[in-house]
Amino acid sequence: MKIPYFEIAAFTNRPFGGNPAGVCFLEEWLPDAQLQALAAENNLPETAFVIPRGDRFDLRWMTPSVEVDLCGHATLAAAHVLFYHRAFAASIIRFQSNSGELTVQRDGKRLALDFPSLPAGAVNRGDELADALGATPSEILKGRDYIAIFASQEEVAEIIPDMQRVAKLDAQGTVVTAPGNDCDFVSRYFAPAAGIPEDPVTGSTHCTLIPYWSQRLGKKELFARQISPRGGELYCRDRGERVSIGGTAVTYVEGTIQLD
Repeated sequence: MKIPYFEIAAFTNRPFGGNPAGVCFLEEWLPDAQLQALAAENNLPETAFVIPRGDRFDLRWMTPSVEVDLCGHATLAAAHVLFYHRAFAASIIRFQSNSGELTVQRDGKRLALDFPSLPAGAVNRGDELADALGATPSEILKGRDYIAIFASQEEVAEIIPDMQRVAKLDAQGTVVTAPGNDCDFVSRYFAPAAGIPEDPVTGSTHCTLIPYWSQRLGKKELFARQISPRGGELYCRDRGERVSIGGTAVTYVEGTIQLD
C-alpha cells in the first residue's frame, strides 16, 4: 500500500517555523492501531488523515500517542495540501470530523479555519497549577485545557513547566497566555499527557483564547502569536458561536509512505 504523504509547517510563512503536521491521504480508514502507528512513526505533533468523499473530506487527527477530537494546525495543513498540491477548485473546503463539520476558506494569501467557539469558565486550582508551571497566574480558566492568565509576555516566555506535574492535571493540556508586546495576545501550550511537551502552534486552543481576549480587549479581530521556540502567527476573529483562525503554511516534504 502506498499512501500519499506531506509534511506542512502551519501558521508560518517560513521553513522551520510554525507547527509541523503530517498529512496522509487514504482511500478508506485503516484500523485505528495502524493509524496510530503511522502517527507515532511520523513523530510530529499531529498527523491528519484525510479521505475524499466527493466534494467533502473525512478528517481525523492523531498525536504520536493518542487521537484528538480537534486540531487546528493539522486542519490548516490538510487544506494547504488540497488547495496548493491537489488543485482543489472551490474557495471553501468542508471537512467532516469528530467535532462536526469544519471549513477552511481562502482569505487572500491566508487560509481561515471556521471552528467552534469554546469559552472556558473560571476555576480555583491555583496551588496545583502554579506548582506545575513554576509561576503563579493572575487568573485560571478551564475548558478542555487549563488556561493560565499572566500579566506580561515576558512572564509567559520565562515559564519552565514541570512536565510530569502538568501531565497529571485533569485536562488535556495547559495554556499560558498574556497580552502581547507587538500583538494582541501571546500563548504557549503544554500537553505532555497527549505526547506533546510543548506544542509549537495550537489552533484549537484559540477556540478558547479568542472569546476570552475578545471580551477582555473589546475587539472582534485579534492578531496572536504563539511564542514557542518555532513560533507562529494567528489571525483571529470572534464571530459569536464560531471563531475564525487564519494563517499561512509552508510545504516541507512531499512523498509516499510505503506499507507492505
